[in-house]
Amino acid sequence: MIKAILYVIIRVLFRVKVVGEFQREENHTVIIANHQSFLDGLILGLFLPISPVFVVNTEIAKRPLVRLFLSLGEYLVVDPANPMAIKQIIRLVESGRPVVIFPEGRITTTGSLMKIYEGSAFVTVKTEATIHPVIIEGATFSTLSRMGSDHPTRWFPRITLTYCTPTRLIISEGGSSHARRTKAGEAMRTLLQKCLFESRRPNDLYGAFLDAVSVYGASREIIEDTKQIEYTYRQLLTMTLGLGRLLIPHTQSGEAVGVLMPTAVPTLALILGLSAFGRTPAMLNFTAGSDGLQSACEGAMIQTIITSKAFVEQGKLEAKLSALKNVRLLYLEDLKAQMGLMDKLWLMGYARFFPNAVRVKSDPHDACVILFTSGSEGKPKGVVLSHEAILANIAQIRAIVDFSTEDKVLNALPIFHSFGLTAGTLLPILGGIRLFLYPSPLHYRVIPEIAYDRSCTVLFGTSTFLNHYAAHAHPYDFYRLRYVVAGAEKLSASVKELWFEKFGIRIFEGYGATETAPVIAVNTPMAYRSGSVGQILPGIETKLIPVPGIDAGGILHVKGANVMSGYLRSERPGFLEKPTSEAGEGWYDTGDIVTIDDEGFVRIAGRVKRFAKIAGEMISLESVEKLALTASGSHFHATSSQSDESRGEALVLFTTDKELKRDTLQQAARSGGYPEIAVPKKIVYVDAIPVLGTGKTDYVTLKTMAADV
Repeated sequence: MIKAILYVIIRVLFRVKVVGEFQREENHTVIIANHQSFLDGLILGLFLPISPVFVVNTEIAKRPLVRLFLSLGEYLVVDPANPMAIKQIIRLVESGRPVVIFPEGRITTTGSLMKIYEGSAFVTVKTEATIHPVIIEGATFSTLSRMGSDHPTRWFPRITLTYCTPTRLIISEGGSSHARRTKAGEAMRTLLQKCLFESRRPNDLYGAFLDAVSVYGASREIIEDTKQIEYTYRQLLTMTLGLGRLLIPHTQSGEAVGVLMPTAVPTLALILGLSAFGRTPAMLNFTAGSDGLQSACEGAMIQTIITSKAFVEQGKLEAKLSALKNVRLLYLEDLKAQMGLMDKLWLMGYARFFPNAVRVKSDPHDACVILFTSGSEGKPKGVVLSHEAILANIAQIRAIVDFSTEDKVLNALPIFHSFGLTAGTLLPILGGIRLFLYPSPLHYRVIPEIAYDRSCTVLFGTSTFLNHYAAHAHPYDFYRLRYVVAGAEKLSASVKELWFEKFGIRIFEGYGATETAPVIAVNTPMAYRSGSVGQILPGIETKLIPVPGIDAGGILHVKGANVMSGYLRSERPGFLEKPTSEAGEGWYDTGDIVTIDDEGFVRIAGRVKRFAKIAGEMISLESVEKLALTASGSHFHATSSQSDESRGEALVLFTTDKELKRDTLQQAARSGGYPEIAVPKKIVYVDAIPVLGTGKTDYVTLKTMAADV
């Protein structure tokens, strides 16, 4: 009777929602769950369709409130320090009683999954039990959680229980007992991380933003930039809806709208505002040449570009923009001047109190954003990322990395880059993590000072940028940093050593692609291997396609919710070319040769695509050859790349023209709208370009030659 009354009270007060069905099994049953608060045991005891026995830590069991909850059911108190504790649990499971275990052994203090104790996994392996994972969401916002003072709490937060698919841990025989126990613990960790990812709810970007406003509080200060104004969620929402409303008369529903803006708060508001009203922001790379911008606009059928007069002037972009054809430019300064009294009243009233009602709700699989990368002939390809892809990648990252509301992210990466957009901007905003946006990653002296002054704890960067930050920083500038994540290019060993020696900080290297929104793998404190780029994120399938002549590994193909919807090319404007590869439809060919070891860690062996990644930017080698032909049309040219300690890779141009100089190439690049980074620093004269028997250029030989230059 008491249990039935409690069930009704808890269900009403916490608006408990149960997702999925608990699938009963006849064999031994172990229920595992993440541990968010002191409420967890009570809620599981009331809502599980079975009457389990709870395994409780002796220290936790001493608390009066916990003892009260435990009195409603059966429990086994164990001392983790007692070697016989595991045997007690094993005997309990083998008795046939369903058992509830919290593998973390303690309540989270970060809001994320914490260390998994191997003993809980060993129990399931030893008893061959069926594991029923349950994911608890929302309880960290309870006053009965153990979150820090900066984490918003309330008396009765909404709580969701998600029943995941039952499974069993099967560990291969062989090896020592300790090794098998470790493998079991790792398998339990990856299982829970996978379940955390799979428990996400379908949504669109603006809807996810509204959820964050509701969960973390509209008055929470969440973002700032160089204007040194800390915007609350409410102020960011107001800016979002204001800009979105101003753009309605100038754009059409479903239209791709070009965004040419720096990394700043108004840029984020533009992205969210366009999304809220059913437009697709197309993030243009303002460092690209005029031809590249024109091709991007043609491929994505962009008719309108939103930018800022101040930004255009500071970036000296006037000539580049004036060269664009069939594109209309809208300036933020002019749009703000058009805001009338009715617009302001709408924002102050209806939009403020009913922000969900004003939106154009998008299907999760609709285009959310268009980013641009180099194409096979040097022309940018539009990469269409759906709402599902962006939000799935954020959920994948949050399932394995313990970012919390106590953190503050410093992001100076360009927002037109997938790394800077997803990881550097949207992840913190949607996760209640404070964010500082800086407009340029090239201000090497300023960025360390900001990290120090703003007490930032998370920094994203490329190997090149991190190298320069370390060189210019005071040894104490990064004293608060707990996560430095490197991506977009290979992390140099010298950069890792410099950061560890000067700041005592270990850099976590990750790996990804624009086409995967972007993260595919990343090292974390719980799963780190030097020389690797980490383990594949939960929810991503992989296939390695063998490469003739290469014994170890293969070309990595990936498939998952975070993979792009397809490409947009200037050759076929508006046509969405869906991802497909040798692995099958829906698979993305990364073009990278990788190995994956027994523990799941990925190591990059090399690239097969004809691109060079220089300071995080992908440069088409074919476009460099076209540039050389522009400067010297009567000779033969071929491009390769070599490893570069400071920039990842460097271009090497092989030519039959003895008179071709770098100055000539630079002049041709300016005339042809090529970016400066596409001009090779090394030019090598050869009598003839090596060719294969088929008459095609022998790029394998050129690669070897480039390594020796």
